[in-house]
Amino acid sequence: MRFFARTGLDRLNPAQGGVTGMRVVATGLLVLMAAVYLVAKGQQHIHPAWGFVRAFAEAAMVGGLADWFAVTALFRHPLGVPIPHTAIIPRNKDRIGDTLALFLRDNFLIPSVVARRMRRVDVAAAAGRFLASPPQGRGRLRDGAARLVADVMEALDQERLGGMVKSAITQRIEALDIAPLLGQALAAAIREDRHLPLLDGIVRWAGRTLEANEHLIREMVHDRAGSIMRWTGLDEKLANAIIDGLLKMLDEMSEDPGHPLRAKAEEGLARLAEDLQTDPAMQERVARLKSEILENPAMRRWIDGLWEQARAGLLKAARNPDSAMAGKFGEALSQLGTTLQGDARLRTTINRFARRAAVGATASYGDGLVRLVSDTVRGWDAATVTDRLENAVGRDLQYIRVNGTVVGGLVGLTLHALDIWI
Repeated sequence: MRFFARTGLDRLNPAQGGVTGMRVVATGLLVLMAAVYLVAKGQQHIHPAWGFVRAFAEAAMVGGLADWFAVTALFRHPLGVPIPHTAIIPRNKDRIGDTLALFLRDNFLIPSVVARRMRRVDVAAAAGRFLASPPQGRGRLRDGAARLVADVMEALDQERLGGMVKSAITQRIEALDIAPLLGQALAAAIREDRHLPLLDGIVRWAGRTLEANEHLIREMVHDRAGSIMRWTGLDEKLANAIIDGLLKMLDEMSEDPGHPLRAKAEEGLARLAEDLQTDPAMQERVARLKSEILENPAMRRWIDGLWEQARAGLLKAARNPDSAMAGKFGEALSQLGTTLQGDARLRTTINRFARRAAVGATASYGDGLVRLVSDTVRGWDAATVTDRLENAVGRDLQYIRVNGTVVGGLVGLTLHALDIWI
């Protein structure tokens, strides 16, 4: 630790510290070989063994210097001298970026390659395991995935994405043959007497409406009555009789479940349920009404609000995965995960969809990703490229210097031994 404190390596990141530390080791070994060479050269006349030491150190210096030059020439000019074919990476950074981009395109971002790779990936099973048994606590993987999903959703063009979602919802509703569904629902409600509260509500609504509009009935009777009836006041009596009769009939319908008019209403509802399921003319009228409702601006505003609520809910769940996995929604997700693991047909369908989505994204955005890599590398200055590559592979390159020093020394030692013995 004292060595790192003196050299300032404690202030570097791990990659930089590793490269710098190995550079110190390789350079120190080279200096050591130079010192050994000087000592051995001065002591060679004392004993022949010093000749072996000198040969080892001399060849080690040559090997170490040669590898130092080769390693340094990759990233910069050795000793600052602009020797031809040195500083290879800074001079060719644009070509490196283009080559890397082409490598990605030719080996990874090809639809056939992606499709072949996706066939071996069981996305549905992995999602099922995660949903059925989500990791406890806050993990880096889950938090990172949640942030990624939220950031992607916020970064997407909301007008375009929202338009696609709302258009999909509208298309599904338009494609839905709603008349038979309504007929089946109404027939089931009649069989289970779930229509009775509806009839009671209609009767009560009719009574309140009649009471609120008594003056209209009185005006209608008054306008159509003759002058004699108006002069004698019979029109008022007739109007009262009509209103009282209607109110009495509604009261009887409300109190008597077997009232004849209620029976007629039930017959009408049963006939309506049958027509909704079998009558083409009725189904056409319902479809036309459905289209008119979908074209209504109020309906479009409702769909807009539905999308915004769904998007806000997804963002909230992505920002806080713990709350998303809690409560009824969490139970539903867990059940979905169990279903995904047990239903092979559903897994096959989801995996096919994921494969098609990945292939489609590759076909649509592969060239854009390639250009992004190439343009990004081109936008870096030479020093940035050099530093990043050197931090990535520099430690191994410094090992090459060490190996070159040792191997060079062994070669020199072997040649010296052969020179003596032959």
